Amino acid sequence: MRLSSCCEPTEQGLCDQEHSSERGDHLLSRTTMRTETDGVKLNFYLPKLFGRTPRAPTSNPAAADGSPLENESLAYEQTLEKKLFCEAGRLLIAREERLFGEIQEPEAMTGHQEEVTELADCRRVLLDLVLQTLRLSLDPGEAGAAAALASAVKAVEQEEAQDQLWDQRGRKPPVWRPCAWKEVHDSTLRRLVEERMDNPSTPPSAVQAGQSSVQVDVCAMGRRMKEDLLLVASVVRSCYPPETNICHLYIQAYHRTFSARLRKIADFGLEDKDCTFLLRWVNEYYPLVLQKPQMAGEMDVAALGKLLPEVLLKPLEDQYLSRREEELTTFGGRILEDAKDKWNKGEEPTREDGCFVSPVSYDIIQLINEMVTSAEKVVGDLQKAQTITRQLKGIMHRFKIFQNDVIMQNKASSRPVVKAHLGCIEQFRDFLNTKRHLFTEEVGKDCLLVLTDMKLSAQAYLLKPVHEVLKPEYRKLGTSDWLNKNLFNRLLGGIEEELQVLQGSIGSCHQELLGKLHQEVTVEYVRRLLKGAKLKNAEQQAKACNTVRDNAESLYKLFLKMGSEDVWLKDILTKIAEVLRLQDLPAIQMQVASLGADHPDLSEKQLSALLKLKTNLSKADRRTVTDVLSVTREEWSTAGGRGAARAFFSEVRVK
Repeated sequence: MRLSSCCEPTEQGLCDQEHSSERGDHLLSRTTMRTETDGVKLNFYLPKLFGRTPRAPTSNPAAADGSPLENESLAYEQTLEKKLFCEAGRLLIAREERLFGEIQEPEAMTGHQEEVTELADCRRVLLDLVLQTLRLSLDPGEAGAAAALASAVKAVEQEEAQDQLWDQRGRKPPVWRPCAWKEVHDSTLRRLVEERMDNPSTPPSAVQAGQSSVQVDVCAMGRRMKEDLLLVASVVRSCYPPETNICHLYIQAYHRTFSARLRKIADFGLEDKDCTFLLRWVNEYYPLVLQKPQMAGEMDVAALGKLLPEVLLKPLEDQYLSRREEELTTFGGRILEDAKDKWNKGEEPTREDGCFVSPVSYDIIQLINEMVTSAEKVVGDLQKAQTITRQLKGIMHRFKIFQNDVIMQNKASSRPVVKAHLGCIEQFRDFLNTKRHLFTEEVGKDCLLVLTDMKLSAQAYLLKPVHEVLKPEYRKLGTSDWLNKNLFNRLLGGIEEELQVLQGSIGSCHQELLGKLHQEVTVEYVRRLLKGAKLKNAEQQAKACNTVRDNAESLYKLFLKMGSEDVWLKDILTKIAEVLRLQDLPAIQMQVASLGADHPDLSEKQLSALLKLKTNLSKADRRTVTDVLSVTREEWSTAGGRGAARAFFSEVRVK
């Protein structure tokens, strides 16, 4: 039997249907029967059935002897006392079959009207008991409560089957057919759910300090729903046939009722904390209740829909997300202000393992991660939760402005702060790249651009003093003294000394800073070389080649010792040295083609400056070589390899 229906007749309507005959003096005297279910006393006037007055049950078989009608009446009384509603219903159905099986014609009903009325009264008594049992389904039961419920359910099934049987017969049914007990069953349970949700109990221990009245009410309803549904799954379900899917009926009833109650609450303007609480129940707590293992697979939870319609949800979501966005901006600003106050007081950042560190990135990352993750649970949608990070770009800009102030004022604590910022920048970049789901694409892209500018600015600030110290040694590169005297060691010594000053950033940032210095020193080396002394013959060109090779190797070893592993910079100098050494034009062309393929940013102007160092090359030869570069660049561009090459020569300025 399927115990669900969209039709919900009232009990009074059902009684009117069953008792359309007038009740009068023909009703026989009644006796009172008492039974108790879960401590509730139920009083019923049991009609004189089957032509006798009910008497107290007896355990003496001899005393029970009598006519078949008397024995049947006694059996009926005993089944009700024992809450065997199924058996009681079976007796009434049997009596109905005997009575109406004998009455084939309508005019024959006159002589049996008294029996028909008595049977209708007995059916009403049974229905009252069944309904009382159903109303107690969700209360902690006494011994035998589950058995009584199971028997009541079977009684409903029997009545449904009897309705169908009469529907198949081609003659007039009894006045109470169809009785539609299934529909009465369903509507009774729905009203039961409504009553329990209207009056949920709230243990004092369950009320938390600071809870608003809205939170207390919603918690009480949610607790009632959860406890009742778990009871249905663990106890009530076993009293029903599997095909009735009773859990489905209860879940739908609680969903409908809970939704109606929450709609009334949402209709009023809510404070922020109540707004958040209501959204969490709709999107987080309620789905968790339905996903309990005890109820798994009972119904398609998604098909139920949200507890609140979109027209009520959206204003609540907008209120919540707007508030969280404001909080992110406020708290992020406070983190930056705290760091700025310490710098204004001249405080250096703390050190960890000898490196300067700042809590700015960690605190803001934790804030964003917690707020977006929490917002996703509250609104039930990651894309909506991402909107609270719209102000993150503004926070990054404020961070950039703070760093610019640190650099411009150039206080004693400025360098330690900037070194600590390099660590923050790296942590922010890692966070934006690995947690992209927390941001919109636009926010992530904008923030990464700001961070790139900050990193370049910080590196330039830290490296500028190094280049100022090394400038006197730079001036000697490419000169005759550089070629004839071993002057490069002075530059190496100066670099090594300055590298000690650069320490203080976290490992990866320090290594990147060393790589940046290595590249800038190499760029300055090439720039000075291209405008250096002319090499008049093969001997001078070979000597220059050896000098450049030795310098490249020494520079690489120094930076390798300090932590930089950019071997590609050594390779650039080595290839330039080969161009200086080679005398055969085709060989020079091949070397230039290799250099141009590896570094497409090599310009014809730079190549021409390099070839002019070899004064024994004619203008026509130089033109021939530069034509090779043009062809190589065109082939490389056609092959789509632009993204794979590292920029180097674009930093080399040649007049």
